[in-house]
Amino acid sequence: MWNQGPLLRILVCIGVFGVLLYAYVDRQNEVTRRRLEIPVLAKEIKDLEETNTHLQYEIDLFENPEHLMELARHSEYSYLKQSMLREVLTMSDALALEVSPENTGEKTSVRPKLKFAIGAKQ
Repeated sequence: MWNQGPLLRILVCIGVFGVLLYAYVDRQNEVTRRRLEIPVLAKEIKDLEETNTHLQYEIDLFENPEHLMELARHSEYSYLKQSMLREVLTMSDALALEVSPENTGEKTSVRPKLKFAIGAKQ
């Protein structure tokens, strides 16, 4: 009989080559699948951005001072009133965040007479 060493080596090489070729083709299929998903995801992102733009426009319309004043005229909001200028106390951000060392441990029962009006937009 003839020597089986070289034949076994050739079969092992062919088997390893086949496994590597299968792994390469599988990886290429995955890359192709992802590339096909890109346009779909890009369209979804574009739709979401358009929706966000539309919703921001709706928010801006709702927060429009003319619209808010019109809402204030309705009977369901009649309990709301415009604050007087002397009732509104404003502070800069730096003063509001400072803690004086003499007041750190003290508790006081003094209630402020003025109410604070804090706005989201400056």
